[in-house]
Amino acid sequence: MFTRKDRKLTRQQKHRRIRRHLTGTSERPRLTVYRSLRHIYAQVVDDSHGVILVAASTLDPDLKELEATGNIAAARKVGELVARKARAKGIDKVIFDRGGNIYHGRIAAVAEGARAAGLEF
Repeated sequence: MFTRKDRKLTRQQKHRRIRRHLTGTSERPRLTVYRSLRHIYAQVVDDSHGVILVAASTLDPDLKELEATGNIAAARKVGELVARKARAKGIDKVIFDRGGNIYHGRIAAVAEGARAAGLEF
């Protein structure tokens, strides 16, 4: 049986393996997603300069109207918000980094929300 520590370690190992091949550039930054039990966080990162260009989460003041923050609807809103902020800065294309998580549920909802708001993966 997997314990919490085992799951966290496995996710981190997967993320390290994924990150060997994914690198955000100035032309195509990396959209990275982190999921906790209560919240979801998304950032657009330029790895060539080591800079976070845009960030959004369920803790963002723009999303105060959310009743629950740990569900798929909230994750979709975070995806839409991060995409709106990125498009305002002139970013249209990104590389999606799922952070070692399975592309399912809240992670997929962030991606769908970002695509719906105009980001291209």
